[in-house]
Amino acid sequence: MNPMPASTIWFIPLLPFAGFLINGTLGRRLPRAVVSTVALLFTAAPAALVAWLWTTMCTSGAPNTIESVIRPYGYGWIAITGFHADFAFTVDHLTLIMLGVVTGVGFLIHIYSVGYMAHEEGYWRFFAYLNLFMFFMSVLVLAANFLLLFVGWEGVGLCSYLLIGFYFKKASAANAGKKAFIVNRIGDFGFLLAMFLLVVHFGSLDFSQVFTDIAQNPQWQQQGAHFLPTICLLLILGAAGKSAQIPLYIWLPDAMEGPTPVSALIHAATMVTAGIYMVARCHVLFNSSPLALSVVAIIGAATAIFAASIGMVQHDIKRVLAYSTISQLGYMFMACGVGAYAAGIFHLLTHSFFKALLFLAAGSVIHALSGEQDMRKMGGLRTRTPITFWCMSAGVFAIAGIPPFAGFFSKDEILYRTFASNNPLHIVLWLIGLATAGMTSFYMFRLWFKTFFGEPRVDPHATAHHSIHESPWFMLLPLVVLAFLSVTGGWVGIPAALGGNNGMERFLDPVFTNGTAAEAVAATTGHALELVLTLVSVLVAVAGFYIAYVFYYEKPGTADALAERNSRAYAVVKNKYWVDEFYNAFLITPLLMFTRGILEIVVERGVVNGSGQAAGAATRGLAWIERKQISGNIRSYAGWLAIGAAAVIAVMLFGQSMWGHL
Repeated sequence: MNPMPASTIWFIPLLPFAGFLINGTLGRRLPRAVVSTVALLFTAAPAALVAWLWTTMCTSGAPNTIESVIRPYGYGWIAITGFHADFAFTVDHLTLIMLGVVTGVGFLIHIYSVGYMAHEEGYWRFFAYLNLFMFFMSVLVLAANFLLLFVGWEGVGLCSYLLIGFYFKKASAANAGKKAFIVNRIGDFGFLLAMFLLVVHFGSLDFSQVFTDIAQNPQWQQQGAHFLPTICLLLILGAAGKSAQIPLYIWLPDAMEGPTPVSALIHAATMVTAGIYMVARCHVLFNSSPLALSVVAIIGAATAIFAASIGMVQHDIKRVLAYSTISQLGYMFMACGVGAYAAGIFHLLTHSFFKALLFLAAGSVIHALSGEQDMRKMGGLRTRTPITFWCMSAGVFAIAGIPPFAGFFSKDEILYRTFASNNPLHIVLWLIGLATAGMTSFYMFRLWFKTFFGEPRVDPHATAHHSIHESPWFMLLPLVVLAFLSVTGGWVGIPAALGGNNGMERFLDPVFTNGTAAEAVAATTGHALELVLTLVSVLVAVAGFYIAYVFYYEKPGTADALAERNSRAYAVVKNKYWVDEFYNAFLITPLLMFTRGILEIVVERGVVNGSGQAAGAATRGLAWIERKQISGNIRSYAGWLAIGAAAVIAVMLFGQSMWGHL
């Protein structure tokens, strides 16, 4: 098979951008069928190109990396003395996985959106924003340098703001969009500072040059000790903002105010994984700083168990999935922090399948219930929406880590690699990961039982004019495909201990240049340890299922009674540890007081407006003096002439006397 021309890579991001331009400029005047056709066509074509790219790069003898650079008029994108940056794309095996997620899952969500958004205002605007997001996300993962990656990074942040606040007439949606935008700017500031330091110390922002300088010069381990950890910590700040890690996770739960397809595309499958991708892409940098790696692992573990605990008591079906997303992203962070980058990317891949499925299935449930999202008002839906039920069941079992579903293999790999790592806290991290796995199983089966089992608790007034029914096939087809991937998607990485060949690890070896890392770990610890740890994780997942079964199916009301007996602890978790209230009291309120008291009153009114008023008063005063001088009155002119002559004579007399004394 002929290799894919490097120039063809540019069509992957440019086609969605063309869809954005068409729908963004003409969509208001186009029929909805044309709008959806444009949106689907310009996302299906990049998905087909990525599939072609997979076949060409995965054949025997194919190159591990394909690069394509635009150099207009023979120069780079940015060229100044001592620094240049090319508008360059690069594709390696890590990029392939990310492109598969972005274009493949993104295309399925576009199909789902045609049915879900069929009766919404701003239909053309929604699909224009989705296509724009696909463009920026493709640029982010294809970028060959930090600067172009940052362009995509900022672009997906912009699209996130636009899509979260899609229902801009709704105050909560508008506020959620602003919250996401502001919190992400904090992380982006860290990313910017990291890029400045890279330019100062390496003279380049090109991935290959920076990483080669570090890898081929061991002296960086000593010489760079004072700045490499700083660069890594600043990159971690950026990743924490984009991937919703402590302390910058607070924007993602509120982002559920956007339409459900937005939650699936941006806040489950693609945008929030950008921080994980960036850490994995910069693995050479992070491997040079054990401190930074430990910070990544600790932040990931803390975020995983923290968000899981909150998800256990939420009643809004989308918010349960939102906190689940934060928790699973913490898992990926923890994997990268212990050096198991391939395991983290493996979980990123499987997570994109089952979490996109869960959000879209939740949207199907909400659609069936005329917009109801409270699980306390659901129940008994498995017979009313059978296809949604079976598809969502696949996602629930996958995220809970039940074999042989996809999430079992990737989550088990993270736990095993964490336990066997050289991190000083590896046992503590493993225990936190194990506890999080049990909590995840519990709250996902809690969602499953409360939504689909038991007696119907649907509010009759909410469905008075809209009977409960299955979603249209435009919405169900993506669910079926994602359900299939949620079952089988993890089989590409079955470990050797379970009869596989660590396919995901081997596939990513050319990127992470760590050889067959799984085999090295196995040679040290043996497959017996991995089998024992696997058995433990499965038992924990089954325990989570059993507790949810007892609480919400066999003995309904048990959970409520338990919450009443432990009301204080329950209140802490139910109120999300009052983190938002803490931020409001100690950060937002003082900042608002400063801006309104100092910046508005002193700076704006006093300095800015005051200086303008003073300038106006001075101008009026000078004009009054000038007006008095030029009055048209001859006697006035004679008086001013006499005063001037007297002044000249006085200067001549007294000035001459003064100079004589000097």
